[in-house]
Amino acid sequence: MNATSENLSTSKNGPGALAKALRWCRRNPITALGMAIVLVILIAGLLAPVIAPYDPYALNPADRMLPPSLTHLFGTGTFGEDIFSRVLYGARIDLGIGIGAVIVGILVGCPVGAFAGYFGGKLDEVLMRLMDIIAAFPGFILAMAIAGVLGPSIPNLIIAIAFVNVPVYARLMRARFLVIRSSVYALAARGVGASRWRILYWHLLPNSLAPIFVQATLQFGWAILDAAGLSFIGLGVRLPMPEWGLMISLGVPQIISGQWWISFFPGLAIFITVMGFNLIGDGLQDLLDPKSR
Repeated sequence: MNATSENLSTSKNGPGALAKALRWCRRNPITALGMAIVLVILIAGLLAPVIAPYDPYALNPADRMLPPSLTHLFGTGTFGEDIFSRVLYGARIDLGIGIGAVIVGILVGCPVGAFAGYFGGKLDEVLMRLMDIIAAFPGFILAMAIAGVLGPSIPNLIIAIAFVNVPVYARLMRARFLVIRSSVYALAARGVGASRWRILYWHLLPNSLAPIFVQATLQFGWAILDAAGLSFIGLGVRLPMPEWGLMISLGVPQIISGQWWISFFPGLAIFITVMGFNLIGDGLQDLLDPKSR
């Protein structure tokens, strides 16, 4: 009876999940703003077929380069396409490229760093020198070379961006493993007869993911910027797909003649999205790292 009353009292008086979330948002308004921005962009991309007033691939030369108005909120492009509709659909493409590049980079880089940091010795030396070679090249230039060799397409763009970011995750994971491989729980697991692989996957890896999550959030923004940059110079997504960097490229020649909106709104979408991910990354660093609280 007493235990039941105590549980009821705790559930009644203790803060619920929603109350905790609201309290955390009040303490971290900038991070909450970043989450709200990313959520809005994500919802806009997912609901693009419902929200978009026009077909993003429809061309209407009679309405080419019209300024923003109630009919076309963001104006029209060089082929009469509706900019607002293409920006909405572009959120799907750019967020998809960012998510794909980050996931591939984590799946390749984290095991490399984990093996290097845990086993050490010659394996560590070989793997880290390989990462140093990759990191020695300017990131965007290396992504350009890979995208140019593979050809312009979304899968190839994801591979190019992910490959450049592999050393980031590998070094971060290695540094983390060097710290925790001699921790109390790792030594205790070794003392009870756990195998090296079990210690690596069940004890060390779960305790090494916090900095990876922070870095991944920040890398989302960089991946979107890289994707837009590669598409801007013709090495990424090709027409007629509504990718933000490609849309900026189409509008650049028209800026001098006054049609600023063709490039401005896709660029604004990139800016807002990258800012949102950066704000989330900063907040996650404070949340997951006790030393920074």
